[in-house]
This record gives sequence, C-alpha cells and structure tokens, in this order.
Amino acid sequence: MILDKIKSPNDVKTLKPEELEILAGELREEIITTCSKNGGHIASSLGVTELTIAILKSFDIENSDKIIWDVGHQSYPYKLLTGRREKFSTLRKLGGISGFPSINESRYDYFGTGHAGTSISAALGMSVAKDLTGRGSQGRIIAVIGDAAISNGLALEGLNNAGSLKRDIIVILNDNEMSISKNVGAISNYLNKIMSGDFYQGLRKEAEKLLKSIPLFGNQMAKLVSKFEESFKNLIVPGILFEELGFTYIGPIDGHNIPYLLEN
Repeated sequence: MILDKIKSPNDVKTLKPEELEILAGELREEIITTCSKNGGHIASSLGVTELTIAILKSFDIENSDKIIWDVGHQSYPYKLLTGRREKFSTLRKLGGISGFPSINESRYDYFGTGHAGTSISAALGMSVAKDLTGRGSQGRIIAVIGDAAISNGLALEGLNNAGSLKRDIIVILNDNEMSISKNVGAISNYLNKIMSGDFYQGLRKEAEKLLKSIPLFGNQMAKLVSKFEESFKNLIVPGILFEELGFTYIGPIDGHNIPYLLEN
C-alpha cells in the first residue's frame, strides 16, 4: 500500500500523479474501516480526501506552511498523512488520538479546533504574529472552512479584518452544501430575494417559454438554463463578495479532481 510509505507530509510530495489517486482510495478505506468500529465524522473526512492530498503536495507543511481545519471533524485524512497512521485505530478511544486537531497530539496540528468559524481568525492571528516576531516571510497559512461555518460571525469578522489588513492568507471554502441545517442570514436572504422578485420571475418565465419553443432542443436547453440558475448563487455572487472583502477569488474548483486542484 502507498499509505504504508507515508510517514510525514514530505512523503506525499514524492508521489507520482497516478499514485495520488491510489492513495485517495486507500485513505477512504482506512477511514471507513476505523469509523465503522469507533464511530466518528466519516462523511466530512471522505469529502476532503483529495483536497488534503493536494494541500500536502502543494505546500510545505513539514517546514514552514500551516493549515487550520475549521471545526476539525474533516481532519482524518490529514491525520493519516501526518505520522498518525499507526495510531489511527485508536481514534476517539480513551488514550487514543483525538477526533479533532490537537496541538498536544502532533506538531502538524497548529490550532486546536472543535468549534465552527474559528479558522480564518486563527489564520489571521498567526499571520500577524509572524510579522511581530520578525518571521513575516516564512510560510503560508491556509484555513479550510465549510459553507455552513463561513456564515459564522467570527468567520465573517476574520474575512473582513484579513482583507482590510491585506494579510497573505489562503482561505479554502469547502462548499459541499452538507450543513446540518439550512444556511440562514442576510447573504442567503438577499440572494433568495433577487431570485424570487417579480422582475426576475417574469424574465425567467419568458426565457423558459422562448427556449421551449425551439424545435428538438428546446426542452433540453430550458433544463440547462435551470441548472445554471441554481448554480448562480454559488458561482457568481461568492466571488464578488470575497473580492470586495479584499481577497483574490479563484473558483469554484472540483475538490475531487487532484490534477485540477494541483494546477490551481
């Protein structure tokens, strides 16, 4: 198994592209096997398997770069790739490894998490601390946060302050639409208001009527436009929002496509 050879983040860097795909499958198998016995946050960790591999392949976690997992329940692949594979069977057991990142467990866990919305502010704090200690040019700081957690007030405050201070941090938004309950708030309400307004609805009906009148391909085109409409909120508006907050927005990116992740 390729996973048997991974003792530190640097070992991931030595793998060939085809080996990375195999590694992703082995990670999932290991996580499923352990969680079926011990319990745990299985889905969130399976969802970031390729992303975790891409991060360790792209950044120097071994020496200078730091990654912070918001909430931390999605950190199982990261634990397996940062020297904790042999202890992974003890996950969530008494005396075993934690189900969340823990600074007392590994030098690769840079921030103890468990609560939603803290990663961006923590990354900002670390970025400022680097300058205060004279190590401003050393390493990148990456925060990985979900689409539910980013609506947390602390996360939005972190985005606002990081953009205002022009800090060099990377925020990866894992937009998998898998929050426990429906996202709420002003941003969500604003988007829903736009898409349910009289003008928009009238325009939508006329466009749908026009498309369906096209022989042979009309219905297919109408369905395609409908899918685009559903994607609008996740594609256009988030980019505008983050750009206005001072970030350079790249995306969306397929989080399960390792070559594409490495390229971007």
